[in-house]
Amino acid sequence: LQASTRGRTVALLGARAGLGVTTLATNLALLMQEALGVLPPMNDAPRRGVALLDLGLPPRDGLLYMDTQSDFSFVDGVRNLRRLDHTLVQAAVARHDSGTAVLPLPSSLSQVREISHADSAAFIERLGDFFDFQIADLGGFTTIDFIAQTVAAADRTWVVCDQSIGAIVSTANLLRELTERGLETQTFGLVVNKFDPSVPLRGRDIAARLRLPLAHMLPMRRSALLAAGSRGEMLARASRNDPLVVAIQGMAKALQRDFLGAAALPRASASPWNSFMAQLTGKRKSAKGD
Repeated sequence: LQASTRGRTVALLGARAGLGVTTLATNLALLMQEALGVLPPMNDAPRRGVALLDLGLPPRDGLLYMDTQSDFSFVDGVRNLRRLDHTLVQAAVARHDSGTAVLPLPSSLSQVREISHADSAAFIERLGDFFDFQIADLGGFTTIDFIAQTVAAADRTWVVCDQSIGAIVSTANLLRELTERGLETQTFGLVVNKFDPSVPLRGRDIAARLRLPLAHMLPMRRSALLAAGSRGEMLARASRNDPLVVAIQGMAKALQRDFLGAAALPRASASPWNSFMAQLTGKRKSAKGD
């Protein structure tokens, strides 16, 4: 795709809570924000940064992970759609210290029922005038019609699933419901999260069961995430060479390449995650040959 002045929306779907969608969304948004900060201006216009749409359940976890406070919610944005301009966005939308904007669900989820799905989708599209990327965390969100409207407005959709049977079944059901609403789910990409190579269920097996192309695999890094969280840090900042962070950087690079062009990418280098996967592949080949 050619560079565009309108921001791109990336939807991250998770069929149930606990799949790690918010962890992925927050770290991806942070890495994208930092990457955009070192890129040259686009079409002589400054980069506008990244907005995290913290719409997953449990509510406002993205805000918590990013240690940010917000009195202006996604619902407030929808209600102010007609008067939304640069001044309002700069004044009202919360910012992480990286510069990443964060729009969470309201503290009272009953407010979500007061806005229409169509207006919500229109608001997300309007945000493209103020940000280069919107990362929409929809992990665990239960209103299928809202998910469908958001995905319909997104430029890319990644479905997050882990190796558990419950997650695979729930994800299959979510995809079926979205298909019934007219969405072409085969265009989505699968992100296998919390990947444990000791589990016999491989990424391509999950992709085959869900009939989705396998886009990315993210390693299980529970201890590293807990250690960073206990210090009040995000892993993307606490350990830039952690295999999970490097894998998420790969996702960020894919977005930059596809939506900003190859010139936006830094020179490729070896990574701990690639080394880990190469080592794992080598062990499997060796085992087959024995």
